[in-house]
Amino acid sequence: MAEAKIIDGHAFAERLRGKVAKQVHELRDVHHITPGLAVVLVGDDPASEVYVRNKGKMTQEVGMKSFEHRLPGDTSQKELLTLIEGLNDDPEVHGILVQLPLPDQINPDAVLAEIDPAKDVDGFHVYNAGKLAAGLPALVPCTPLGCLMMIKDTLGEDLSGLRALVLGRSNIVGKPMAALLLGENCTVTIAHSRTKDLAEECSRADILVAAVGRPKMVTGDWIKPGATVIDVGINRVPGAEEGKTKLVGDVDFEEAIKVAGAITPVPGGVGPMTIACLLQNTVTAACAQNEIEVPAV
Repeated sequence: MAEAKIIDGHAFAERLRGKVAKQVHELRDVHHITPGLAVVLVGDDPASEVYVRNKGKMTQEVGMKSFEHRLPGDTSQKELLTLIEGLNDDPEVHGILVQLPLPDQINPDAVLAEIDPAKDVDGFHVYNAGKLAAGLPALVPCTPLGCLMMIKDTLGEDLSGLRALVLGRSNIVGKPMAALLLGENCTVTIAHSRTKDLAEECSRADILVAAVGRPKMVTGDWIKPGATVIDVGINRVPGAEEGKTKLVGDVDFEEAIKVAGAITPVPGGVGPMTIACLLQNTVTAACAQNEIEVPAV
């Protein structure tokens, strides 16, 4: 059997950003609306700093307005909620993202609940989660949205009848991913740490999405020959050189590539899609707030 097709997340994200840039251009020229994304960072977590900087850069590259709010690590919950209230009322801000994790003195659930669901471009508000679960139009978390886009690009628009297994049940990836696949008429199973015969469950799936945070948990003999494998995991493990580390996914890539039909690598697979989908969500939110259709480009 030939090795699996590698799904290039960088190339896919670049194409999506190009599409978003055209949508932004049309919104500005036809409707005189420039989508605006506000990102809030509390504290100085190094990984979050890099992520926020990349978001701001890509937001501007597609022609959208970027609003960055960097707050000290000792910011109180009340101060943060006051900022969000102001962003909710700002007509130039169409999307709001509060970078997680937050300092210990701030309850993330209270913060996410304060964001206007219409501007919740992370898709974490319980209102959007409920609409997605009910099969209604909603702002969808960026990572599962990107996964679905790559799955449909690989297998085609019609996923009806395919068996899909989502390994992981988080509110950020697992549950919304399952809801999206169910909406595409897949037969969906959610598996987790308490699932019996986990390997057997995985081996029946035409589509396998791994999102558990355990390095190389899914081995080659867990995968159905020809299956499409989407690896959401990002795990840092010791590298070949002493003192060095490397990133690996939840899937043993070297084994899986010999069995799967298509697979995302780590890094370079799902990761690049997250910011691109955030930009797409911001365009979607801007259009919904102004009661216009998202430009089809």
